[in-house]
Amino acid sequence: MKESDNFFDKVYKVARLIPYGRVTSYGAIATYLGAARSARMVGWAMNKAHNLEDIPAHRVVNRKGLLTGKHHFDGTNLMQQLLENEGIMVVENQIQDLEKVFWNPIEELS
Repeated sequence: MKESDNFFDKVYKVARLIPYGRVTSYGAIATYLGAARSARMVGWAMNKAHNLEDIPAHRVVNRKGLLTGKHHFDGTNLMQQLLENEGIMVVENQIQDLEKVFWNPIEELS
């Protein structure tokens, strides 16, 4: 259990760096952490983080820009509302212009 906690802490460290008005994917975080096949584990970390105020879990989406984690937020559309408040357009649970708002930690932090 300690290892997953340690991995979750690493995920949270990266998630805290996602700039306002940008999003990244579970897979991009996993790849940055050297665990390319662990996108699902990043998702688990984000699921646990939705109540942690210093983790912008709403900025982490799937590789196609879908708000797959939205059911972990209070209220029906909270994840979408948080993203829209940052200027990100969302239509039918899908981020529009994903390539413009996508933040890749490998490119940005390396």
